[in-house]
Amino acid sequence: MKDPSRSSGSPSIISEDVIINGHSHEDDNPFAEYMWMENEEEFNRQANLLLERFVFIAQIEEELWEEEFIERCFQEMLEEEEEHEWFIPARDLPQTMDQIQDQFNDLVISDSSSLEDLVVKSNLNPNAKEFVPGVKYLNI
Repeated sequence: MKDPSRSSGSPSIISEDVIINGHSHEDDNPFAEYMWMENEEEFNRQANLLLERFVFIAQIEEELWEEEFIERCFQEMLEEEEEHEWFIPARDLPQTMDQIQDQFNDLVISDSSSLEDLVVKSNLNPNAKEFVPGVKYLNI
């Protein structure tokens, strides 16, 4: 069977137009591969512009990520507030003296007999020193 890559229609490797190092023998300028250096300053200027654009885009992307993060945190905080019953003074505090009086009247003052029962059942030491914050007591 005949190999299709060796068909007579394909160019032969053995020819006069052999390309060496990316150039044919017919090239008149032996320095053609170095011609890009002629415009090196323009190349560097364009490369610097691309780099500046890349840095600018990266900064914008970082700012967008930061804004998105802050927005997510704020949204989570709002959801958390909705989950819990928070004390809101404008809503929860009475606005008038009548409302304050109503709340005061709703308070129940216990009678002295239940207070004595509470004292009898207490396991606090009645002979203990009075607690003063910030003072250290030594047990001697």
